[in-house]
Amino acid sequence: MEACIEVLRRGGLILYPTDTIWGIGCDATNAAAVQRVYSLKKRDSGKPLIVLLDSVDHIDHYVVDVPPMALELIDVAVNPLTIIFEGAFNLAPALLGERDSVGVRVTADPFCRELCARLGRPLVSTSANVSGEPAPACFAQVGAAIKRGVDYVVNYRQDDVEAHTASNIILLRGDGTFKIIR
Repeated sequence: MEACIEVLRRGGLILYPTDTIWGIGCDATNAAAVQRVYSLKKRDSGKPLIVLLDSVDHIDHYVVDVPPMALELIDVAVNPLTIIFEGAFNLAPALLGERDSVGVRVTADPFCRELCARLGRPLVSTSANVSGEPAPACFAQVGAAIKRGVDYVVNYRQDDVEAHTASNIILLRGDGTFKIIR
């Protein structure tokens, strides 16, 4: 854990198991690190990335207005849930979409929670694949280019063969309306 945190604080990229699929991560407040994620994935910079937080208590550090409905949705979600909020701040600009929106997932995974808590900042969480290729459900499916392109590969759950899937995604607007994205 300590080596992983050190890499993140230096602006490095990690390959890690999330509460969904294997992901590429970095400090979500570090603009240069976020740009490296886009480059590694060969991802269009117009496609925002998701961030992980360890607690609902930290959402308002990065989102201007957190509708009460968001907290209720997070509380009752059975599967990992990413909520797209409008009006994000204190994050790398490249992470933001229309209306300064950002996808936030409060992770229930103990490893990811500890990682976010120790970093003290949100963590980028994007699938560990080159854009257009299938997202890896397990470590064995992560491509060699991604493994070589990160600064640290987390040695945890690498032998896990249980199939994991991406999170559900909901766009939640400030007026309380929502749209199910995935």
